[in-house]
Amino acid sequence: MQIGQLAQRAGVAIDTVRYYERNGILPEPERQASGYRRYGEDDVARLSFVRRAKALGFTLVEIRDLLALSGRRADDMAGLKTAATEKLADVEHKLEELTRIRDGLHALVASCPGHGPLDRCPILAALAEEGA
Repeated sequence: MQIGQLAQRAGVAIDTVRYYERNGILPEPERQASGYRRYGEDDVARLSFVRRAKALGFTLVEIRDLLALSGRRADDMAGLKTAATEKLADVEHKLEELTRIRDGLHALVASCPGHGPLDRCPILAALAEEGA
């Protein structure tokens, strides 16, 4: 199949396919005599893997590592579990940080009456505090 067909079947843009090729996520395809790239079902499966991994928050560097691990099917699954565990810890940390930010914003919004002069705005005062 050609690049347009691959992109459509995998649910990505053609530019995404080319980007993944340049960055080693997708292997360099065979070329037809006409110079067109030729892709197979393995490429569709690989792009689907990448899309699912991205949806779970993995970076392209991490996805490249996951793909390398997945290519060694006879190896123990410990490396893959470690990668997923590290990603989960990263997500948990981000959630804690976002919760802290949300709670801080809730407190700021609740403290502001929403009317009156800006020089008495508790939001601006809190943001201007040292060590805030």
